[in-house]
Amino acid sequence: MVDIRRHGGEQLPLVLPHEVAFGRDDFLLGASNRAAFSLVESWPAWPSQTAVLAGPVGSGKTHLAHVWQGVSGAPILAAGALRGEDVTALAANRAVAIEDAHSGFDETALFHLFNAVRDSGASLLITSRSWPQSWGLRLPDLASRLRAATPVEILEPDDDLLRRVLVKLFADRQIDIDPAVVDFLVVRMERSVAAAQVLVEQLDQASLSAARRITRPMAAKVLASAG
Repeated sequence: MVDIRRHGGEQLPLVLPHEVAFGRDDFLLGASNRAAFSLVESWPAWPSQTAVLAGPVGSGKTHLAHVWQGVSGAPILAAGALRGEDVTALAANRAVAIEDAHSGFDETALFHLFNAVRDSGASLLITSRSWPQSWGLRLPDLASRLRAATPVEILEPDDDLLRRVLVKLFADRQIDIDPAVVDFLVVRMERSVAAAQVLVEQLDQASLSAARRITRPMAAKVLASAG
C-alpha cells in the first residue's frame, strides 16, 4: 500500500481495483440459491425456453449469468441497453442473458427478442431484483410471455452461506481474514449479501487507513458506525 497522508499524519487509503471471480467453481452454493444454480446447470433441459431469475441485490444473479455463459456461450446484455436492432444477432446465439430487468428496458425490443428466441430454438435468461408483475409493463403480449417463463428465486443467505460469502469477498480483495472475525461479523451484521459487500468494503478501507489487519475491535467499530 502506498503511504499517503493528510496534514496531521492521518493515513489515506489508496483504493486499488480488485477482481471479482465469476467462475463456476467460485459460486458459493447454499440452500438459498440451490434452485437457481440447478436451473443453470440443467440447461438446455429447461422447462421452458425462458427463465426469470429474481433475487435481492448482490445475491449472485450476475455470477450465475456468467456461469451460464460459460456453459451456453450466451452473450450478456444489460436490459436497459437492449435495442430492436440487437434482436436478430442476439437470437442467433444458442442462448441470451438479459440482466437487471427491474431497472427498465424497451418493451418492444424485449418482446421481439422473446419471439426471435422462440423461433430460433434458443434460450433466454432474464435477471431482476423483482418479479415481472412489478415492472409496470404496458405490452400485454410481453406480460403474457413473461408469465410463461420459468421463475426461479434466490433468497437471503443462511449463516453458513453468509460466512462463506464474507470469506470470498475478503479473498477477492486479497485479504487474509481471521475466521474468528468472520464469526463475529456473521452474528451481528445485517443478513444479506448486499450488506456483506458494503461491510467488507468498509473494513477494507478501515484496515488500509489504520495500516493494520482487520481485528474484532475494528470490526465492532465499523459495525457500530454502520448502525
